[in-house]
Amino acid sequence: MSSFVIVFLILSMLLNTGVGVNFTDVFESSWAPDHIAVVGDQVTLSLDSASGCGFESKFKYLFGKASAQIKLVKGDSAGTVIAFYMSSEGANHDELDFEFLGNVSGEPYLVQTNVYVNGTGDREQRHGLWFDPTVDFHTYSFFWNHHSIIFSVDDIPIRVFKNKEKKGVPYPKNQGMGIYGSLWNADDWATQGGRVKTNWSHSPFVTTFRSFEIDACDLSGEDTIAAGAKCGKLAQFLWDKPAKKRLEKSKKRQFKMVQNKYLVYDYCKDTARFTQMPKECLY
Repeated sequence: MSSFVIVFLILSMLLNTGVGVNFTDVFESSWAPDHIAVVGDQVTLSLDSASGCGFESKFKYLFGKASAQIKLVKGDSAGTVIAFYMSSEGANHDELDFEFLGNVSGEPYLVQTNVYVNGTGDREQRHGLWFDPTVDFHTYSFFWNHHSIIFSVDDIPIRVFKNKEKKGVPYPKNQGMGIYGSLWNADDWATQGGRVKTNWSHSPFVTTFRSFEIDACDLSGEDTIAAGAKCGKLAQFLWDKPAKKRLEKSKKRQFKMVQNKYLVYDYCKDTARFTQMPKECLY
């Protein structure tokens, strides 16, 4: 059997890819299924005073890309949080977060990103957006390889978390992560530090996801250790090739523009919060 055929067979077993994947094939409700409606390729989540809701993928992935198009809650969404994230399990979990923080009508939406490694987070950044995310769908994506994690909005990078293991900074590379979405009440912190509470007279609050795309190494199967080893090798071949080690020039320009114009909070600059800055902020 040729080496080309062997590689093709491994890819066929381990890669779960698709554009606009069927929701029920890949995802299932994680809580409050009565607040989730699936119509065609669109998934609507609702929040009222009784409950929010969430969904999760049936599979876990190690390296690759995951994205979804999302239309956020319209009007006064203060106190609510829409989350699109990847996470492993357990106290020492890894996690990559998009969290959309509800706002008072007329104020801009903020998107908070965070990175957990071995159960430790506190790596928040917050950005404004250059469009109204309640009017139409926009694409939010994670790209994850051995070199970096890139958070993108409409294919424009807004955050890059680099692998700095050589500097003693932990980096997520060993735990497969599921893909999740949720809508929930967080009025103790989400809007203006919790000063603005959820106005339940405006409920139900509704958000819609669609067009999920997953191009990542699938860890499903009985022997997850062996699958993880193969994912590492495939990641080296697919996602860690030289062109993926860093942002290309056009993406660097976009990233710099976003950081200059839309970054409103960076934990690495919060000297009041950290008496000793996290190690990754020093390099």
